[in-house]
Amino acid sequence: MAVAWCLRIVASLLTVLTLLTVTGCGGGGGGLPRPTDESRPASTPAVPEPGTADSVEGDIDAAASTTNTFWSTHWNEFFTGTYRPPRVLGAYDGASGTAPTCGGTALPDNNAVYCPGGDYVAWDMDLMRAGHQRGDAWVYLVIAHEWGHAIQNRLDAGLVDLTRELQADCLAGAVLFGAARDRTLTFEDGDTDELSDALSALADETPWTDTSDHGNASQRVSAFNRGAGSGVKNCLPGAGQ
Repeated sequence: MAVAWCLRIVASLLTVLTLLTVTGCGGGGGGLPRPTDESRPASTPAVPEPGTADSVEGDIDAAASTTNTFWSTHWNEFFTGTYRPPRVLGAYDGASGTAPTCGGTALPDNNAVYCPGGDYVAWDMDLMRAGHQRGDAWVYLVIAHEWGHAIQNRLDAGLVDLTRELQADCLAGAVLFGAARDRTLTFEDGDTDELSDALSALADETPWTDTSDHGNASQRVSAFNRGAGSGVKNCLPGAGQ
């Protein structure tokens, strides 16, 4: 777990799909490991039993814990007030006809959401299972992105970018790579390729990554890369201007 942190920003995001390369870091196996012992949201499922570490449910639990730990640790470095985590409603089945509602509307099939009215994050398990088959880094991205919308809901309007979805991608990059810098998360071989795949190759393939509101592949990769390389402050309006 305690490995050296090293990071190289890829020069051309439009021509190279691998958005970030970790050289000489992490171990084999190609999976994001469980986070170190940190507090997780009260409504997050319990840590999985031994033997389930590579399950989609185990990775979901770890992703929620890692994301919450980052924000609870670093909130006051960027924002005023007290950090409050969103409620983790967690898994639902959007095709069942009994999905939870947000604002009186059933949560969408094959999607993941942050519901402002209920202040919760949730995800259709079909989306998570399908993405997890491509690589377990996928669930970390989905959860960090939706948590980013919860963060937006806690900020003054002037700190929320007009391109809310791309800002959420940027915040997801800041969280996942910030957690790696904190050594509460270790990137292993293949994880950065999996993140690039989720942001680019899958950009048009699921409702969760609809280009009409989330941006196209190059925009999403660029936004995530900005947060990963420069942190939360570079995800806020006017950064770098």
